[in-house]
Amino acid sequence: MPLRLQETAINALSKVIGLSSLAIASALMPDTGSAQGAGRWPTQAVRIIVGFAPGSSPDVQARMLAPPLSAALGQPVVVENKPGAAANIGADAVAKAGDGHTIGIIGNGPLTSSQFLFSHLPYDPAKDFAPLALVGAAPLVWVTAKGPAGSTAQQFIAQARAQGDKLAYGSVGAGSATHLAVELLRQAVKINPIHVPFNGGPPVLNALMAGQVQMALLPGSTVMPLVQAGKIDAIAVSSARRSPLAPTLPAMEDLGIKGVNIEVWNAIMAPASMPAAHQARLSTELQRILGSREIRQSLLVQGWRVDDPSPKALAERIKADRALYQEVIARNGIQLN
Repeated sequence: MPLRLQETAINALSKVIGLSSLAIASALMPDTGSAQGAGRWPTQAVRIIVGFAPGSSPDVQARMLAPPLSAALGQPVVVENKPGAAANIGADAVAKAGDGHTIGIIGNGPLTSSQFLFSHLPYDPAKDFAPLALVGAAPLVWVTAKGPAGSTAQQFIAQARAQGDKLAYGSVGAGSATHLAVELLRQAVKINPIHVPFNGGPPVLNALMAGQVQMALLPGSTVMPLVQAGKIDAIAVSSARRSPLAPTLPAMEDLGIKGVNIEVWNAIMAPASMPAAHQARLSTELQRILGSREIRQSLLVQGWRVDDPSPKALAERIKADRALYQEVIARNGIQLN
């Protein structure tokens, strides 16, 4: 996952951008006319469910957005962590929430790939959610073990083709975006490294630096410090275009590599059962908050790029990624129990 921060890092992050959470909330307060025209909803605290542990990037984002959203809605906004089962426990809690005051920050996995990886999900990703706003997206960075063979894409691909399954790649877990992205790359450039799943990004990086695996596709926020320190090599980013998070690296398509346009992202979703008017209000407020310079800068510091946050753009992204993941999962016979 992109850069994991402890909850206390929110205060440090606020110092970086020169604003406290309270200051951000005040700066993003809607005008009086807007608030008066919003009706009586919400009538109680709004809950944001996060399917990851405290300190994870979705958790940090939820706690960053809670103060300005509370100020806009005139009610407390509380964050509740429900980690487990590849974030599907949290997603299920959002899908089944019936109080009309619960939303969630959900990563791309539960909304796109989980339905093809698990034989049974307790929720329907296509029917049980309503998109509110895309919080942020981040490309993966193609990194290799340090050495002359990893200095360019052409050199590494030639080495990988020559060595076949004697090369290995690491991921943060079977079925993760870091796994599926390499499967897409493997097909695109016709290489055949073996997959070695790890429990998180740091073990992958340790294995990469030790030469136990030779490549990986990981979030830039976790790998760029090591690239800049000269401990591993970086070849490209997996987004369709160059990323402001790693501006010196080419996109895959710049290298002539097609079909590896894959990013990790977090989105705010509501249960499909929430009244449309309430969805609309939440979406409007969230888009305004995410459009602010302060929030965009906060996300950039965390390693996230803010794109079009609208529900329409988010729905289109979910649809495209769902089709991409379905194909690569089916082709490689990837299943999780």
